[in-house]
Amino acid sequence: MTEPFRTMRRVEFAETDMAGIAHFSNFFRWMESAEVDFLASRGLNVALESAGRSLGFPRVAASCDFVKPVTFMDVIEIAVRVERVGAKSVTYGFEFKKGGEVVARGRITSVCCLVTAERGIEAIEIPEEIREKLLE
Repeated sequence: MTEPFRTMRRVEFAETDMAGIAHFSNFFRWMESAEVDFLASRGLNVALESAGRSLGFPRVAASCDFVKPVTFMDVIEIAVRVERVGAKSVTYGFEFKKGGEVVARGRITSVCCLVTAERGIEAIEIPEEIREKLLE
């Protein structure tokens, strides 16, 4: 994937702190929301079915570095890039911009897991049809 997937959102009042700045925790929610938008654009989701099995992609790592604050009513663009697809995991990179300026950068790594009532969740290799869509 050469060009990142892009999505937009407006900072809501409830997402700001007493100083009127978006609380840091929201960037993690926004990354997850942007990931869901990205996956939907590929015909995927964070909860999937493959070969009659229920799969999920729980997060195993998440980080975000903040460059500049964003405030209530700011419109931010979130770029999503697939940084790495391993045998069992996928790592996404996120870049947040306001008015063309970078305000934050983040990363999430998720692991493909089989979800069953008997065994709970178990890491498995990413099925080929999912891998191909991630790498489009």
